[in-house]
Amino acid sequence: MDVLRLTLRQLQIFVAVARRGSTTAASTEVALSQSATSSAVNELERLLSLRLFDRVGKRLLLNDNGRALLPRALALLDGASGIEQMARDGMAQTQSLRIGASTTIGNYVLPKLLGQFLGERHHAGDAPWRSKVTIGNTETICAAVAAFELDMGLIEGPSHEASLTVTPWLQDELVVVCSPESAPVQSTRASGAVQLGSERLSVKALRDAVWLLREPGSGTRETTDHLLLPHLRSYRRSIELGSSEALKHAAAEGLGMTCLSQWVVKDFIDSGRLRRVATTLPKLTRQCYLVVHQDKQSTPALLRFMAQASLLGKALLQNVQA
Repeated sequence: MDVLRLTLRQLQIFVAVARRGSTTAASTEVALSQSATSSAVNELERLLSLRLFDRVGKRLLLNDNGRALLPRALALLDGASGIEQMARDGMAQTQSLRIGASTTIGNYVLPKLLGQFLGERHHAGDAPWRSKVTIGNTETICAAVAAFELDMGLIEGPSHEASLTVTPWLQDELVVVCSPESAPVQSTRASGAVQLGSERLSVKALRDAVWLLREPGSGTRETTDHLLLPHLRSYRRSIELGSSEALKHAAAEGLGMTCLSQWVVKDFIDSGRLRRVATTLPKLTRQCYLVVHQDKQSTPALLRFMAQASLLGKALLQNVQA
């Protein structure tokens, strides 16, 4: 059997330097002096007979070799962390999970999914289940899964991380909404272009509206850009806000028109604070996905959670079709 020359500590230091961009910045993270951190990097390169970084002044930038090593190092460190956790707590592998969800799923779908999952574990009589849940935009969640900071992600937009395995999950309908007293609808009514009860806003009216938008990097923003801009060409007037809840409330106050998930706006539509706007646009839908790192070692908790997510997806699809 070959004797391993690499250590997990060397890989941990390599990852810290890759993230921080210098041995000085990485030294605090790995609790070493700058000189010891630099020596560890040099020793790793010597053992591999490969240069892993390009030296640009005081900066260390990953070269092709370093970029190829980084995901493998992350996978090994993630596996080692799981072994240490298992040693500290024999139930850790079956009872803990780090979940990330993009904002709409995290606020409106994940609570139901967690409730079903935890209800199943409680009914089975298992020990308490521990979880870390992170909610952010799609780009942030995918980056965290790619870095092995999260075990899996539930996202609303496409993933641009090549290291992730992406599985289609839920279908979500997006709807255009505004305040019942919104100017675009009032002016359309006044012009006689529509009939009460069957209003259909034209593309021209949509182009003239003030659009309330999520920030770039959000799955909702990427999807609405993809669905709307081929028709609108651009947002002539727009306001960017950092959450779908903020968009919903801004639209209810008459600040403009927005396009959001049916899950987000259902309560405001039901209460009359928002009005669903019929348009001449085609039906707006988006695909939601489950993402895990392609090198992630599946744990019993992860496999059970993904199975529960699949069941929820099928149930929601049946409700829509019914």
